[in-house]
Amino acid sequence: MARDPAANILEIWTRLKRYPFGRWIFNFLLRRLVPYTGTISPIVRHLEPGRAEVEIKDRRRVRNHLRSIHATALVTLGEAASGLALIAALPADQRSILVGFEIEYFKKARGTLTAESTAPTIETSNERREVLIESSIFDASRNEVAHATARWLVGPR
Repeated sequence: MARDPAANILEIWTRLKRYPFGRWIFNFLLRRLVPYTGTISPIVRHLEPGRAEVEIKDRRRVRNHLRSIHATALVTLGEAASGLALIAALPADQRSILVGFEIEYFKKARGTLTAESTAPTIETSNERREVLIESSIFDASRNEVAHATARWLVGPR
């Protein structure tokens, strides 16, 4: 059976980030493997077990009619950061799926945005359980423009 790319995403990141175009390749692969997430062109800036930082640039394709970044783009950014933080923390015999998501918007989002997420340590277990992971989304001035909570179901593969 072919191995799920999510199961070794941290290994792929660690290997590729050492090379001059490695981060670009990783981000290209992420956009291809997760097509909807790719619509916002996320840029993974940092990934380690249980922690992720993902950035998006302010471009016309992610804007709304108010000339700010669309609420759905913020949802996608927060979900991507929480998912990467969780996947990087999961033991190889565990998997996850998003089952709920809440977001609160504080101000219009403009400019480059960065979502930061931290996931708890996940122990190997045969039981399915829910894990809450928060994502804070900041603008370039480090003002929090939105805060999200993702509810992930974690269990054995």
